[in-house]
Parts: sequence; C-alpha cells; structure tokens
Amino acid sequence: MDKSGIDNMLEQLQAASAVASGSKNQVKALDDVNSVDFSEKLKAAIDQVNNAQKNALSMSSGFVSGESDADLHEVMISLQKANVSFQSMIQVRNKLVTAYQEIMNMQV
Repeated sequence: MDKSGIDNMLEQLQAASAVASGSKNQVKALDDVNSVDFSEKLKAAIDQVNNAQKNALSMSSGFVSGESDADLHEVMISLQKANVSFQSMIQVRNKLVTAYQEIMNMQV
C-alpha cells in the first residue's frame, strides 16, 4: 500500500530529526532516509503533472468537438487543476535551482 506524499515526507522529517538528536534508532532512521530515491519521487511528480495536462487537453478537445458528455465546468476545473499543478512544479524547480546555486557558491 503506497503512502501519500505527505505521510512519506513526515516520516522522512521524523527520521532526520531522530538522526539529528542522536537517538538510539539512528541506524534505522538513516536507512529510512537513504531508502527514498529523489529522482523517482521527482519523476512521479512530473508524471502526475503530465497526466493532469493530458486529461485536461483531452477533456477540452472532446468538449469542443462535441464527442464528450463533459460539462463546461468539469472541463474548466480540469484545466485549472492542470494549471495549478504545472505552476507548483515550476515553483519547485525554481527552489531547486536556487538551492543548487547556493550550494555551488559555498566556499570550501
């Protein structure tokens, strides 16, 4: 059973907190933190945005051509969901680029 992204994030934060505090479960906490693959999570998030955009496009083209029985408000909601998810992805990308630039500018 897959956990939601928020639950997974909370577990990671708790594991990082346990590592920082030096608790007895430090080894288990390190394993939990290391088991998360960032590239897989990022790809899954991008795939979700892509699917939302594809769904919105197919709904809107179906509505325009008259092939779909979707209402206008359903089409508009799907378009807005796709837009919001895309804008969120852009903000995450901007934060990652900023973090990368800050790390690269650190003096060793």
